[in-house]
Amino acid sequence: MTKISVVVPLYNEEKVINECYTRIKNVLSGISMSHEIIFVNDGSRDKTEALARSLAENDGDLKLINFSRNFGHQTAITAGLDFCEGDVVVIMDADMQDPPELIPQMIEKWREGYEVVYGKRAQRRGESAFKLITAKIFYRFLKLMTSIDIPLDTGDFRLIDKKVVKEINKMRENNRYVRGLMSFAGFKHVSVEYIRQERFAGEAKYSLSKMLKLASDGIISFSNRPLKLSYILGSITCLGAVIYFFVNLYRWEAMEKLPYTILLLLQGFILICIGILGEYVGRIYDECKGRPIYIIKDTVGLSKPEK
Repeated sequence: MTKISVVVPLYNEEKVINECYTRIKNVLSGISMSHEIIFVNDGSRDKTEALARSLAENDGDLKLINFSRNFGHQTAITAGLDFCEGDVVVIMDADMQDPPELIPQMIEKWREGYEVVYGKRAQRRGESAFKLITAKIFYRFLKLMTSIDIPLDTGDFRLIDKKVVKEINKMRENNRYVRGLMSFAGFKHVSVEYIRQERFAGEAKYSLSKMLKLASDGIISFSNRPLKLSYILGSITCLGAVIYFFVNLYRWEAMEKLPYTILLLLQGFILICIGILGEYVGRIYDECKGRPIYIIKDTVGLSKPEK
């Protein structure tokens, strides 16, 4: 019988975990497929682990992975993909902003032959103007800077075929951007539009700093354009400095009158270029260390897969 897996990362979700479990379970119970739900507790500091453990001990279809500490949302998704056994896998967050009730529609698209069915946000409710604007800028800037086609206005809420999961699981880089890995893997994609709701309860986990980290992971992991940009900026700045030099000579002005602002501008461009280069070198260093992407404290209902 065909099986569906639902992977749900958890981080301090004590206020939503029961609602999340109930709604996912109700949806899966109405689908003519066997199922499993995989909760990945990403080092939560509240009662999330205890609640998830209790649910898993009372439902054989619910599995639990507990990390030894917080490794991050993208890493939690990775662990779920490592463990899942389904012919098709759905990735979603626990906050209920992405409705599990959309899963049957995604399955229909999968049965039509699509290997990746991603949820596209037609509208985002309950979010501040700052959040909406920065998100819009983020997705468009990411598309501009990366060398692969990452769909606009989409998150990690999606359904993927097991052949896609198999390919993603081969990609073991530490600074992970899962939706980018899926675009890199290729296969046949299609979107399903929906209205993103307000959080059921609790607080959003993606702060501005985490969004910036996610953006840098997406850009640096899938493009060398920032390096080219630093080269272009450096060339333009040097050209401007040469032009300014000859303008001053023509006007018979002493070079010691060169404005300090120009010097500071040059220094700023140099530091920016060094910083961009440092980001790439730092990520090479991370990969060379060969550390595991995550560390598991314990599990409920499954054993650690062999790698």
